Amino acid sequence: MKRSGTADLPLHGGRVPAWLADRMTKLGAAIVESILLHYGHSAFLSRLSDPYWFQALGSVIGMDWHSSGITTSVIGALKRGLNPRASELGLYVCGGRGRHSRNTPDELRAIAETRGLDGDALVRTSRLTAKIDNNCIADGFQIYLHSFILAANGEWSIVQQGLNDQSGLARRYHWHSANVRDFVSDPHTGIAGAHQGTIMNLVDAQAAPAQQALVTIAHEQPGITLRDVRHLVMPRHHDVRAGDVDLKRLGAVLAVAYERDLKNFADLLLVQNLGPRTLQTMAMIAEVIHGTPVRFSDPARFSFSLGGKDGHPFPVPLKTYDESIAVLRRSLDAAKLDGTAKIEGFRRLDRFVKVVEHQMEPVANFEAVLEHERAISPALGGRTVFDEKPQPRQLSLWD
Repeated sequence: MKRSGTADLPLHGGRVPAWLADRMTKLGAAIVESILLHYGHSAFLSRLSDPYWFQALGSVIGMDWHSSGITTSVIGALKRGLNPRASELGLYVCGGRGRHSRNTPDELRAIAETRGLDGDALVRTSRLTAKIDNNCIADGFQIYLHSFILAANGEWSIVQQGLNDQSGLARRYHWHSANVRDFVSDPHTGIAGAHQGTIMNLVDAQAAPAQQALVTIAHEQPGITLRDVRHLVMPRHHDVRAGDVDLKRLGAVLAVAYERDLKNFADLLLVQNLGPRTLQTMAMIAEVIHGTPVRFSDPARFSFSLGGKDGHPFPVPLKTYDESIAVLRRSLDAAKLDGTAKIEGFRRLDRFVKVVEHQMEPVANFEAVLEHERAISPALGGRTVFDEKPQPRQLSLWD
């Protein structure tokens, strides 16, 4: 079995407040629904197994652009948004963090019974991928999140995350059933990460005791190659910096959103009368829906869609967020009635931004963009987790 890719992420504390979690659920579900409408289940599962695209998805819906919490938050948002409509969409999100991960076998068996799939095989796959990532290579990461995203036809993607207490990093692992060859032969395409000296390889041919304990994992020494694996390593700094962003691509989005003639044409493509700030967000959402893998080499750029909960690169603009959800939702609802004519506007917008990028070659002034976003933040309902006011402590009879 071959892993699709990995991502190393700094550990962050904190939580996702209810005002953001609810919006992430709505926008995340709408983005996935749009991908399913245009490209189908296999294409969505393939994107989900790409660590760069996953990071961009988390950034575009307002989560921290690089923290470990993006994994839990995105999976949680998709589970809340998609599972109530799973029978309609033909897509199920199982597992999650901690105790939720332990419910994965029961969830898979229940779905398999409904859809006529092999539940035992799905459970075996779930357990094997967890064992491979947790035990095959003793690099110090212990799995604490396991999510299994299953299509009605049996195709799946797995996203799981491990924690390394010593390094202060989390590592996310991505799998896609399209890459399956054999569970017990060369399980890893490659493992990329920071050099940690000599580590124990539990699927080495000489590790007989470990191999006996993990008999369902490879019996042969895996061929290690970095050629095909996609490995994302996020920096330790929390703030978004110019070096984290492709300024040419960001410049194209801003030109389409703010330059009068381009903005008018972009509005026409979407058949919407959108303000420039919402159009900026729509252009980035369109890219997440329609972009090819090469477009996601700089996930930080997508944090310029709706900011981040910790204020990096700027506070989450709630007015823009709500309008963006409404625009995408109206397009999806119209597509159900009139075919895909309405939702096609997002594909045309994505193409238009690419044309502007290549023909005009605009380059964003990073500091000016940050200054502008922070200046307009109050007018757009900008909010961060630091705006939460602690509730006053209630006195009890014992005080």
